[in-house]
Amino acid sequence: MKRLIEKGLMFGNLIHVSSPALVERYNRALIHLTGKRTQLTDFHIDISGYSPEVGDELGDMLYLNQGGCNRQFILLSTAQKTAPLLNAKFSMSRSILRQFIEENEAQLFALTARDAVAGELLNSVYSVADPARLLDIRKIKIEADTTAGTVKDAEKLGKMVDRFMEEDDAWFDDVLIADMIGLAKRTGDVTRNPVRLKQMEFTQDNYWTAHFGGVYLFRSVPHPAVIAQDKTALRDIAMKHVFDFADRNQIAHFLELNRLAEPIVKARGIDAGAILRQKMDFIVVDVAQDRGIDLTGATRRDIRALARAHADALPAEFHGLQALVRWAEDEGEWPRIGSDHPAYFYTLRAADHPDADLVNMLLAELSPKDVRQLFICHKELFYRLYAGWSETKKSYVADFLEREYQADKAGARRALFGHDAPMAEPAPPPPPPAPKRDLLDQVGPWGAVRRAQPKKIKGPWGG
Repeated sequence: MKRLIEKGLMFGNLIHVSSPALVERYNRALIHLTGKRTQLTDFHIDISGYSPEVGDELGDMLYLNQGGCNRQFILLSTAQKTAPLLNAKFSMSRSILRQFIEENEAQLFALTARDAVAGELLNSVYSVADPARLLDIRKIKIEADTTAGTVKDAEKLGKMVDRFMEEDDAWFDDVLIADMIGLAKRTGDVTRNPVRLKQMEFTQDNYWTAHFGGVYLFRSVPHPAVIAQDKTALRDIAMKHVFDFADRNQIAHFLELNRLAEPIVKARGIDAGAILRQKMDFIVVDVAQDRGIDLTGATRRDIRALARAHADALPAEFHGLQALVRWAEDEGEWPRIGSDHPAYFYTLRAADHPDADLVNMLLAELSPKDVRQLFICHKELFYRLYAGWSETKKSYVADFLEREYQADKAGARRALFGHDAPMAEPAPPPPPPAPKRDLLDQVGPWGAVRRAQPKKIKGPWGG
């Protein structure tokens, strides 16, 4: 992993904590949340205040996320909003923390000038040892304050000020006045500079979790489903449709029914041919690794030469994408790539909807040879797979990401996953058909998914 760290592809954008004052504030917050402290004099923290160096020192890589359920956080600076979230157990955690910081930036800037802000992402679940608990996670609240309780004291002082202004005999209440003065010494003038953090609540119906080998939960779509690495671990979960990655037909139909994905070649405003060719290059690199070929300094021309030299070893994914490129560039017929074809999920990207990031994450896991999408959309899986690659593939991929992605992250994301604004207002969706009792009502839109041989379902561009 050293190569990734040196190129800024791992632990990048972390906040360096080195001043004695910040280290002391961090320790106060750490003791407040966990009862522990660090002896380190400098370390790096992510958006939640988690430090891999501190985790290594304490022998606990989840010291701010016990049980992997309710993430605690330590804020030393609002600059943490741009940092990554390490050891993520839920896909929504980083976006919630970033939104909290941005919505309260002025207040947090003032609070962190004197103290650390410590808090927790709270939901009604304290353990996910049972898969059924995943369905209980719907709303997440943020609880936060300084280690000295400044926010709580400011709220209390504000109520005292209101009482002082409203009660006729408050001028003669020496105890009230003394309490106000004592609190004001800690909080400042709350009438001119209110110290208040917004009470924020986030509804999460669709998300990914690292628990149980990795689970994608979609509840707010017309046809809900759970998609997991291993659905046997979720046999008791109260969802009608539970798929694993072997259920390719069902997953493809799920994405199509809910309009969650679109073919790359039909997407607006992107160079579909270039994207597909790059995916083909990554597949060639995978073959080169298996054959022990040195990829040091390999260029696009070198990769194409390898593809010609080892055409007999190229997998079905390569040939499927090649046929699609020929069609996209008006040099071939429309290929029939069904959901059972190994190239199928390589040809898709998320459609324009609020859960696009989650769907792209799912597609990255379904097409793991596309290392660029894997790195952008599912870093946890990328790092895990990277550890098992040959040194030559590690070198090639790290150099490529540094050159093609790291130099312009926003531009690369926009080119791959951005959606152009429509030219006209979209037509309203058609009214739902009248309900009727038939086979679909009995077995669901994906068929009898528990059968050993599921019925093959036609994909978006052929069976």
